[in-house]
Amino acid sequence: MNFLTRIKPLEHASAHDGRRLKATLGWPHLMALGIGAIIGTGIYTLTGVAAGLAGPAVILSFAAAGLICALAALCYSEMASLTPQAGSAYTYTYVTLGEGLAWIVGWSLILEYTLVCSAVSVGWSGYASGLLRGWGVPEMFLDKGVIDLPAVFIALVVTGVLLIGTRESAVINFVLVCVKLVALAVFVAFTLPHFDAANFGDFAPFGYGAHEIDGKKYGVMGAAAIIFFAFYGFDAISTAAEEARNPRRDLTIGIVGSMAVCTLIYMVIAACALGVVPYEPFSRSSEPLAYALKALGQNTAAELIAGAAVVAMPTVIMVFMFGQSRVFFAMARDGLLPARLATVDRRGVPAAVTILTGVIAAVIAGIMPLDEIASLANAGTLAAFIATAFAVMVLRRRDPALERPFVTPLVWIVAPATVAGCLWLFSSLQAKTILFFFIWNAVGVGAYLAYGRLRSRLA
Repeated sequence: MNFLTRIKPLEHASAHDGRRLKATLGWPHLMALGIGAIIGTGIYTLTGVAAGLAGPAVILSFAAAGLICALAALCYSEMASLTPQAGSAYTYTYVTLGEGLAWIVGWSLILEYTLVCSAVSVGWSGYASGLLRGWGVPEMFLDKGVIDLPAVFIALVVTGVLLIGTRESAVINFVLVCVKLVALAVFVAFTLPHFDAANFGDFAPFGYGAHEIDGKKYGVMGAAAIIFFAFYGFDAISTAAEEARNPRRDLTIGIVGSMAVCTLIYMVIAACALGVVPYEPFSRSSEPLAYALKALGQNTAAELIAGAAVVAMPTVIMVFMFGQSRVFFAMARDGLLPARLATVDRRGVPAAVTILTGVIAAVIAGIMPLDEIASLANAGTLAAFIATAFAVMVLRRRDPALERPFVTPLVWIVAPATVAGCLWLFSSLQAKTILFFFIWNAVGVGAYLAYGRLRSRLA
């Protein structure tokens, strides 16, 4: 059983037998990747879903999820600056906790990133379908139909964009992030003058904890377990560590900077939206921000917001599909997955895993509802966050003198608090989500024992 605990040394973290991604990204690209991943379906669509679970107190759900993610971001910053290579939490676990746990974390990341791509595709479809209905497209092919064709379409389009090259897709992402931020600024400008504090009268109609009703978790923490999905784009930045030109500086700026900017934006948008419409009808809309503007009679502004969502939300799919392909790449390069997945084309793109990720995400997006996809994605993310916090603590004990480009402040408070917060959110997930997560990892353990442990480069 020693194969479960074999550790990849830090000093060998950059030895890849020539299979390496090109370093083409600066901190503006990384920060745009983070903002592009964080601001998307969470604010454009899941705000409505979470408001239905917590009422106006969903603002506290944002705060709780944001705080836990901020603590995790500090742990990620330390580990990303120490191990600037593809793989994110999978790699951090491999160099600290051993191959067995690294496989489980990598397997959980596969679940996370693929489902995020699917969830955002479904969220994008909610706004796109609102526009397509005016063109006479049959309901069975829209967001609430038999198959969600707009979601399938956008997942495959983003796959194609990623295949043109890392720097090129990062530049496209940067432009679309700017469009997204301008649209949210317009939303605030139109809604803030109409803010009505009376909408916050019944502030927490479902309480502050998490209790299950008809298979869904209600209350502030129940909503936080869903809205957590809206925050964790920063970990996708760490998957691009190998492609950063100056990883020690750029990764820290990208991770911490994107978290700070996006937390502020989320709080403002949620307050403005729930300040102009009651939470009940708001929560039932598949395009809640556009709904809030329509309720004010601002139909033109609503169409602009919907249009901006259609144009800019694919940045989230782009970033997470980017991250997923890099996790696949790192695991394949370590021998735990087939070697073909670790090949890169002449543009430095891992084309095989990018196409595989895109096709799987498109299939899931076409048939599953948004809240179930988001909940499952959260389970995989929470596992990765817990592993990263443990990796920081283990490395502090094992090698306290190691030079750390970024040092997590108050590490013996921040790292344990990250673990505790993530476990709290995990326990707030739907029961069927938790069950599926363990089934997924049981399948993963079987795959590792049958394939990965025998073909690992450390074997």
